[in-house]
Amino acid sequence: VQLQASGGGLVQAGGSLGLSCAASGRTVSTYVMGWFRQAPGKEREFVAAISRSGGTRYYSDSAKGRFTISRGNAKNMVYLQMNNLQSEDTAVYYCASTGSYIPPRLTSQYDYWGQGTQVTVSS
Repeated sequence: VQLQASGGGLVQAGGSLGLSCAASGRTVSTYVMGWFRQAPGKEREFVAAISRSGGTRYYSDSAKGRFTISRGNAKNMVYLQMNNLQSEDTAVYYCASTGSYIPPRLTSQYDYWGQGTQVTVSS
C-alpha cells in the first residue's frame, strides 16, 4: 500500500489543523492505521492509532484530549484532527499502516509509511 500524508502547515499556538492520509494500492480497511511524528533531533514517536473498523483508538498522552484520529474506509482515507496545537507539536507527521490486529504504538510494528507532512506551530 502507498500512503500520502497532507494537510500540514503553519498555525499559531491554540489553533487547529487537520491532516489527511490517502492510501492507494490496497484498501485501507485491511490495515490498522497510525500517525507518528518526528521533531528535529528527536526520535519518531507515536501519536495515535485506529483499528480497522475505527471502533478502537489509541492516543499518546500528549495527544489525548486534543487530537482525534478517524478513518473513512470507503474513501481509503485516514485523518488526524489536531486542536489546541502547541509549539511542542511542531514536527513532521507521518501516517503508517500495519497488519497487526491490535493497534500498536511502536514504529517497528508498522509496515508502510507515508512521506510525512510538516506541522509548525508558532508561539
